[in-house]
Amino acid sequence: MKKLLFPLTVFAILLTLTGCAPKEEKTPLPPVPMEPPVAETVIEESSALIILETPQAEENIISPLTIKGKARGNWFFEASFPVILANWDGVIIAETTAQAQGDWMTEDYVPFEAVLDFEKPDTSISNRGALILKKDNPSGLPENDDALEITIYFE
Repeated sequence: MKKLLFPLTVFAILLTLTGCAPKEEKTPLPPVPMEPPVAETVIEESSALIILETPQAEENIISPLTIKGKARGNWFFEASFPVILANWDGVIIAETTAQAQGDWMTEDYVPFEAVLDFEKPDTSISNRGALILKKDNPSGLPENDDALEITIYFE
């Protein structure tokens, strides 16, 4: 009997070490709460960095669209930043560059202006669109990205 007990013990130890032993069912851990999306923080931060005077959110627009406001100097690079107009589906309709109307090498607000010429998109599904003012980010680093996006309506 002792001769049989030793090999069985060795066999049981080997099974345990190789992972072939019956596995215990593990209870899944509760989900770890996620941090809020970066976009929420970006929106809150961008409101302190850029102020859009015209057009206002939810406003009806036509071409050519004049865009005016003021932004902190670090929103610009070489006195400009990109402006994008998209339809309800996110398709880009027009792009231009907003130009600083003063010295942009400051942390203060600097007035800007841009004019967007565009063809009115098909509004049979929706006349909603988005105007996006992007912080110029020549580094390409995601942590330096920022944008202000407002809803507009095509007239």
